[in-house]
Amino acid sequence: MPDVRMASPQGRWILFTTVLGSSMALLDSTVVNVALPRIGRDLDANLSALQWTVNAYMVTLAGLILLGGALGDRFGRRKVFVVGVVWFAVASLLCGIAPNAGALIAARALQGVGGALLTPGSLALIQASFHPDDRGRAVGLWSGFGGVGAAVGPFVGGWLVDGPGWRWVFLLNVPLALVCVPVALRHVPESGGEGARGRFDVLGAVLGAVALALLTYALIEAGAGGWVVAVTAVAGVAAAVAFVVVERRRPDPMMPPDIFSSRQFTAVNLVTLCVYAALGGFFFLAALQLQVVVGYSALAAGTALLPTTVLMLLLSARSGELADRIGPRLPLTVGPLLCSVGMLLMLRVGPGASYWADVLPALVVLGLGLVMLVAPLTATVLGSVDVARAGLASGINNAAARAAGLVAVAALPLLAGMGEEAYREPAAFDAAFGRAMGWCAGALVVGALIALVTVRRPPPGCKRPECLRYGSVVSPPLEGEPVRKRLV
Repeated sequence: MPDVRMASPQGRWILFTTVLGSSMALLDSTVVNVALPRIGRDLDANLSALQWTVNAYMVTLAGLILLGGALGDRFGRRKVFVVGVVWFAVASLLCGIAPNAGALIAARALQGVGGALLTPGSLALIQASFHPDDRGRAVGLWSGFGGVGAAVGPFVGGWLVDGPGWRWVFLLNVPLALVCVPVALRHVPESGGEGARGRFDVLGAVLGAVALALLTYALIEAGAGGWVVAVTAVAGVAAAVAFVVVERRRPDPMMPPDIFSSRQFTAVNLVTLCVYAALGGFFFLAALQLQVVVGYSALAAGTALLPTTVLMLLLSARSGELADRIGPRLPLTVGPLLCSVGMLLMLRVGPGASYWADVLPALVVLGLGLVMLVAPLTATVLGSVDVARAGLASGINNAAARAAGLVAVAALPLLAGMGEEAYREPAAFDAAFGRAMGWCAGALVVGALIALVTVRRPPPGCKRPECLRYGSVVSPPLEGEPVRKRLV
């Protein structure tokens, strides 16, 4: 039984270090988009390199995040969390000193490995350390502070890009890690480890990451054509098929296929794929549109995107309460539709656009749509499986959202007809951005239709979300397993 109380000095230190560690990964997933135009100019990188700057991180994070949680349960959550923070900081240092685009992309892939180790560990440490009477409040504060970090991320990123330079977007993680690691080692109790059994599904994790990487490469390079792209696409599909076969045959799979026997779980993950594909593509392109076409500085672009995250942070808990009363189907239908309207309103954001008349209304509508859908989405995921598998279900849903985002970043420029130098040509980029917003809006409408037809109210007594306030736009919140299942 965990016994750390929220009011104790140790409790405050645990909350501090877990928030700090998770914020490193959360900040990095939001601030890099703002830095992309400057990175492209400084490293003479084309659009494909900018896509890989985002996607190299997402490939390893999405592919390995479930394995990262399992490693913490086996070897100790604090130990794996600390390793993840150190790994992330070292990879961030390599990003900050990268001499060219290739080195930056490789370092970003390493960053994703660190993120996969520390992201699930931060919440698991909260759940495993605090007394049951204080656990809900601790998780609430952890998710709330994390939401604040997500809200200020684009602003901080823009300030760094316009000030000391884009490299400090990554180098800032090093001093944060130097604070986080000693506090974790001194004040956070170890948990997990001794009771975990079974073999690690390393093969499944590797096949999943390889399939994502190959398919992403094929989508990014499809415009160039050639036999290499075709072979890569076929190899990516083969790796994905091998992943499914391995997961079906392993006694302890990373992603048990039978969890998808729940029609509700399958349906809500299809909604997740549609929603977060649209969001991933939108936030990748919107930061470029505001700087390349509208002429914003990095700081102005980062600040301009704040309303969406702030609305989520302020209103997500109330949205969850509303969904509890009326059921998830209506919010999961109306939410994506509102988001699609917000993206269509972005069609007005072009040369000479007014922030108050053009940009802000679109982001407010988008933010309200996200407010409506994120909390019900998480609740429906948790309620669609047995209580004992709630943590696994949340992890799969989080990984699915990240995978959808990286595929969108790879595919949208191709679908919208963006050339390799499009971000250097405002008129060409503006035209392609409009086409991309149409694709994003369409994906959201499909998600809304799936929710309308398939989503039902979760049964009584199911696992309920603990992360009530959430501000990330790249993935739904991770939720842990019940305490009685995680403690050893």
